[in-house]
Amino acid sequence: MSDYAQKDLPTFFMDQLRQTKVNFERALDCKHTDFDDLYPYMNEQPQFFWYKRYVAWSELLTVVRLAEELEIEWTTDFTEQQVEFIKGKVLQGKVLDHWNPEEQEEKISQLEEK
Repeated sequence: MSDYAQKDLPTFFMDQLRQTKVNFERALDCKHTDFDDLYPYMNEQPQFFWYKRYVAWSELLTVVRLAEELEIEWTTDFTEQQVEFIKGKVLQGKVLDHWNPEEQEEKISQLEEK
């Protein structure tokens, strides 16, 4: 029997949610993800970063959908705004711009200081 069959299902999904959230945030920040290893020749293409974000977003939505179908609470590691973005399902510019509100506030305060 696999190790997955021995795991507590809610714990397993929380781990998966955390991993997909981190992966999406890394994609937003144009940092390295596993996707880069799949297509190393694409790194030079500007559209690669948009595609990478959409793949990470799709992965996050898939794990959330499965958690919801299994009636597992998934919102605890997300802000209210992030939960609304996920429920909206569409990766819009506002998601990219406002996913991490504390980073946005930090950038604004740095601009105000200059």
